[in-house]
Amino acid sequence: MLKLIMASLSTKKHLYLVIILSLFVFNGCAQIPKGEFVPFYQTETEKPYADVLAELEIAISEHNFRITGHSRVGKVIRDRGTKDFPDYDTLQFCNLTHAKTLLLMSPHAVRFMPCNIVTYEYNGKTIIRTHLMPTDTDNPALNAFAQKMNHMLKEIVDFAAEQ
Repeated sequence: MLKLIMASLSTKKHLYLVIILSLFVFNGCAQIPKGEFVPFYQTETEKPYADVLAELEIAISEHNFRITGHSRVGKVIRDRGTKDFPDYDTLQFCNLTHAKTLLLMSPHAVRFMPCNIVTYEYNGKTIIRTHLMPTDTDNPALNAFAQKMNHMLKEIVDFAAEQ
């Protein structure tokens, strides 16, 4: 009788396990809602890190954005005692006219703000990366705006990477 009960419990456990695993598989196959995937643009350069940061600041201002924040994560970690820690920086920037236009089109688009570019050193190169805005939402005006913004973001990154 004990063997029958144990076998029955084992079968139920297997059934529960199959159901739970199936839920994970089906959930993993679900489509991402339009506009939820945030693409990125990345390039690398052999230019000195400080030059890349300086040229990012120039390119950002030339595209009529203002820098709203600069996180020098790598420097701060070095300053706290990890001498050979590599550089990692994040620049945040914004243009209030663009921000207003974006938010009037879609209040939910606030999740794409502020514009953000990260830089870091890896294998002797400086990596420059920014998130782009999704261009496949259900809002055609928002998609057109995102294409325009993505073009500007790519120009900023490319300018900083040019030799």
